[in-house]
Amino acid sequence: MDFGPSFLERGRVYAIGDIHGRSDLLDRIVMAIRSDLEANPVENCVTVTLGDYFDRGSDSRGVIERLLSNPFPSDFIPLKGNHELLFENFLRQPAVAEHWRRLGGLETLASYGVPVELMMRGQSYRQAAEALEAAVPQAHLNFVSSLRTSLSIGPYFFCHAGVRPGVPLDRQSEDDLLWIREPFLARSEFRKDCGAWAHSDRTAGSARESHQRRYGCLCHQ
Repeated sequence: MDFGPSFLERGRVYAIGDIHGRSDLLDRIVMAIRSDLEANPVENCVTVTLGDYFDRGSDSRGVIERLLSNPFPSDFIPLKGNHELLFENFLRQPAVAEHWRRLGGLETLASYGVPVELMMRGQSYRQAAEALEAAVPQAHLNFVSSLRTSLSIGPYFFCHAGVRPGVPLDRQSEDDLLWIREPFLARSEFRKDCGAWAHSDRTAGSARESHQRRYGCLCHQ
């Protein structure tokens, strides 16, 4: 699909923020998008998810399973969030669990059937990482490893957390695209007709972009 300047003249973007293991809310958003498209059809349409599919909610596995088969009535591009990075890092460096378990990682382990009792007490991180790697389907691992960190559609720039002021968009670091907060949020010009991002402690939100309605950004704070 061509995402050049003319895309939004006849097209629409649905941007969905942090899902965080809430397959139930994801299902509701899919239904809402389907209803909106039926009521307001367009020639071109894409749904962009802005990352953070894992953690906090009880069904991270179900979220990934749904996204693998594109549940949306449109083209679909998933982006990476910092919780996907935490997931990957835990598999490579189990000591990351000391941080990750306080950010919802225990819920992700449980959703894949991995016992969490010892990790709750700060123990057996390596054993838990090995059990998780064995439990996660290869298709899920491939999905996470394939995620891109940003996307441009016409004049809009999509990423999970935000961008560093003063740095060209094509030179932004993965660390900033996935983690940045105040240096970005303090600059009001970035919140006006420039992009979409979602990086917070809340879950599952959406915004719609078309030539009739314009929401310059998505941010849950």
